[in-house]
Amino acid sequence: MAKVTVRYWAAAKAAAGTAEEAYEAATLAEALDAARGRHSGELARVLLRCSFLVDGDPVGKRAHETVRLADGGTVEVLPPFAGG
Repeated sequence: MAKVTVRYWAAAKAAAGTAEEAYEAATLAEALDAARGRHSGELARVLLRCSFLVDGDPVGKRAHETVRLADGGTVEVLPPFAGG
């Protein structure tokens, strides 16, 4: 298992009640499942609309189960933003 930092932005930050937190997970799917387990309710709904960066690289449409996490890495949780 990798130790990673999950950083929440905008609506995800509000739903989680924190800007960032640490998780142990091997894949993006595992990290997101852990976040849903820690923060029930609104965060699960927000995550459905989010895009993700893993160590600065966009995840895009890749299955979250296939996105491996590196020890010391960072997952950025980015809800849709309005404006330009």
